Amino acid sequence: MSSTTPVSSPSYIDRLQDFVSENRRAILIGAAAAAVAVGGVVYYASSSRSGPGDAEQGRKKKHSKKRKTTKDSDGPILEERKPKVSEVPQDERLSAEQIAVMPNDERSKVAAELKTKGNSLYQKRQFQQAIDLYTQAIEVSPKPEPVYYSNRAACYMNMTPPKLENVVGDCDEALKLDKNYVKALNRRGNALEGLLKYEEALRDFTAATILDKFQNESAAQSVERVLKKLSSEKAAAILSTREPRLPSFTFISAYFAAFRQRPLPVLPETPSTGDNTLILALEALAAADYTHSVTLVNAAIEQGISWDVGRAEALNLRGTFKFLMGDVSGAKDDLYESIKIVPSFTQSWVKIASVHMEQGDNTKAFECFEEAIKHNPDDPDIYYHRGQVLFITNEFTQAAENYTKSTELDDQFVFSHIQLAVAQYKLGNIANSMATFRRTLTAFPQRSEPQNYYGELLLDQQRYQDAVDKFDRAVELERAKPPPMNVLSLVNKGLALYQWKQDIGAAERCCTEALRIDPECEPAVATLAQLSLQQSRIDRAIEMFARQAELARSELELINALTYQYASAAQLEFLNNYPAMAQQLTQLARGMV
Repeated sequence: MSSTTPVSSPSYIDRLQDFVSENRRAILIGAAAAAVAVGGVVYYASSSRSGPGDAEQGRKKKHSKKRKTTKDSDGPILEERKPKVSEVPQDERLSAEQIAVMPNDERSKVAAELKTKGNSLYQKRQFQQAIDLYTQAIEVSPKPEPVYYSNRAACYMNMTPPKLENVVGDCDEALKLDKNYVKALNRRGNALEGLLKYEEALRDFTAATILDKFQNESAAQSVERVLKKLSSEKAAAILSTREPRLPSFTFISAYFAAFRQRPLPVLPETPSTGDNTLILALEALAAADYTHSVTLVNAAIEQGISWDVGRAEALNLRGTFKFLMGDVSGAKDDLYESIKIVPSFTQSWVKIASVHMEQGDNTKAFECFEEAIKHNPDDPDIYYHRGQVLFITNEFTQAAENYTKSTELDDQFVFSHIQLAVAQYKLGNIANSMATFRRTLTAFPQRSEPQNYYGELLLDQQRYQDAVDKFDRAVELERAKPPPMNVLSLVNKGLALYQWKQDIGAAERCCTEALRIDPECEPAVATLAQLSLQQSRIDRAIEMFARQAELARSELELINALTYQYASAAQLEFLNNYPAMAQQLTQLARGMV
């Protein structure tokens, strides 16, 4: 979160996102003890209550086809299927003619003996010799046995270098014979991962984890590992070709609203074309016409600006738009150039602090605030935005002090009052927080923001009716303004109705209305994705996560959206491949709660 982005109270949007984050492995298919099922999708908490031995205990559970296992410390587990093998020696390879005349029961015994010898060679890491014996077992056996293919795949996997295509081929054969063969799924998943076929690997690890009833921690970790690789790879590919673009109106308007309005710079006596274009860019910004503003400021800089203050303003504005479009490095260059021209330009110092926060350098961010104070100790913007950084880093007492300082210097900036109330709430000073909000509501009766954020605090206290009333008032005030409106309070209302009455329909209608007004409102898209999952509408959820990825401003946001998109797609593919498992998943989840 940027230091200049308004920080809300613990809204239901935040809590929904926290829930998704805390229950990440609900979608990533990780191991857990607590689960909630809605239709075919299983949700479960990442903070498992199981002890360190529980995963191993789960791995020891018998497969439905009843296998015993021998474990090699350096390789995968090799299964042995009943019946017990005979002691018939098999020193020479049988010909096709010899096999053809053998009775089926004798062929089964010989094949089992070959497999046992292969297991012994595998334990000794004599993989090629073991492969030869498993191959003979496949040839001799009167009916195909998936374990022979799976064990041969284990040998291919452990060779140097591993023969990954052979692993995939053998596991394919094993799974044709037994689609529930978990170890073959895991082996094929590992081979596909090695072949960089991450989507296919994710499919296998997801299926293995569900079929193992979420008891196999290794498979769960494989899901998360592959998802990280897949999402990072896809994100890098998208970012390498995606043209920079502005985020939603809701996001941009919130960003610029966090700065006090300033008068337009005074033009020189004989302004250049670039000078006049800059003024047009700033006027478009004031009118919330962001698309034209970014086009005009780029044109102004290209045309040439004749005076220092104008050049600093233009670089500040272009750097701001670069930051909003995810070009953090370009934003930093423009903003630093701005303060080289006008060292006392407070807004550029504050925005550079924002860039450093985006890059995770808190120390540099605070240094920028100190530099700004040296030039303009009485600028209230500095203290408001420093309060935002302190709030983000959970320094709520110091944040409250900075918000208070900001309001003392200028009590007409609504966000300083709002954030002071939120910081007080975070500190546990509920009465003071509510009193601050009530004073703010009185002082700014025509502003929607106090209504919205006060509603969030009321919702956090489960005062549902009061919260909905505040959200309704915020929506009413937004609708009374010239379009386009900020739709965050509309999304909040929908989520409040969902939390209060479990009314998914109402929540969806609110989010859909928000998207009608602002088609790129990311909170509405993210919320619709989660609500779709709640209804087992996984295909629609995937569409919403894909849309969320399109709207993602930063690489981190893009990776997060892609993670949920591909994880949901893997679950949908599992249900398509194992349709009979949908009901079992629901029962399993309920039993795990």
